[in-house]
Amino acid sequence: TMKQYDLFNGDADGICALHQLRLADPKPEAVLITGVKRDIKLLARLQDVSDGQITILDISLDRNRDDLVRLLDQNNRVTYIDHHFAGDIPDRSLLTTHINPAPDICTSLIVDSLLDGRHRKWAVCGAFGDNMHQSAHKAASTLSLNDAEVDQLRQLGELLNYNGYGQTVDDLHFPPDELYRSLCGYQDPLDYCSSPTLAKLRDGFNQDLGLANKQQVIDPGRKNRLYHFPGKPWSNRIVGIFSNMKARKSPDRAHSILIDNPDGTLRISVRAPLNNPKDADTLCRQFPTGGGRAAAAGINNLPAEMKDDFAAAFYSIFS
Repeated sequence: TMKQYDLFNGDADGICALHQLRLADPKPEAVLITGVKRDIKLLARLQDVSDGQITILDISLDRNRDDLVRLLDQNNRVTYIDHHFAGDIPDRSLLTTHINPAPDICTSLIVDSLLDGRHRKWAVCGAFGDNMHQSAHKAASTLSLNDAEVDQLRQLGELLNYNGYGQTVDDLHFPPDELYRSLCGYQDPLDYCSSPTLAKLRDGFNQDLGLANKQQVIDPGRKNRLYHFPGKPWSNRIVGIFSNMKARKSPDRAHSILIDNPDGTLRISVRAPLNNPKDADTLCRQFPTGGGRAAAAGINNLPAEMKDDFAAAFYSIFS
């Protein structure tokens, strides 16, 4: 039999997409390959794999094209399901793709359509986790759920997503493969909501959010918001969720969070205003190691002496 490999983003969307697939088509012997949310060079970890069956979920094909071609050359069958920009897709008989970069679609929703909605509650969790609230509510409206149950699915998705943020797996409460395994036995996500794993995530989330809410805005007189968090594991865990919450609460404001890296540089996370989601990438690309999307972008290693230049550019571009 062919050896099975499941590669997936360690966030809510990647985990819920894989869980739906494996509820429908169990592969208990599959080798799981994942990492923190930002770790997307997962295909590079499969070096000497040939004649295998590889399923890839919620990871940009564009950022992994060379490794994908290498794996196809090594006679692996690949199924690729994703919602990020893909660029040129290799035309190979061994490759099957289900890629849809539409802004209101996430990988869990693509899997949901492939399975004709068989495990849709998990797709709803994935969409909420990916901060696609409208799409999540739309999918949930086809199920007979009350408002409290939909809210439980939202919280579950957001907590699964929260666990994916960190510089390294050591920052996380659970390695993402372990978190995925913890929900394998659950057909219905509402049953998982009372699991001890989720209770631990909920406690961690509330603690981290409490610390984040104590951080002061750098220049409170300005419309747009700049924060500086210490280089601690809690900062790495909460930064994405905190940014999303602030963006939803003040949709006309841009938000940026600076975090101290161990090497003395700064890691920066930028969210454009939700009501005008553009220019975050334009801002970050002006600086070394910057990139991202129009609505959300970042800089991995900003030299500390460029901090004031960044602040000035941030206030100016979102004025």
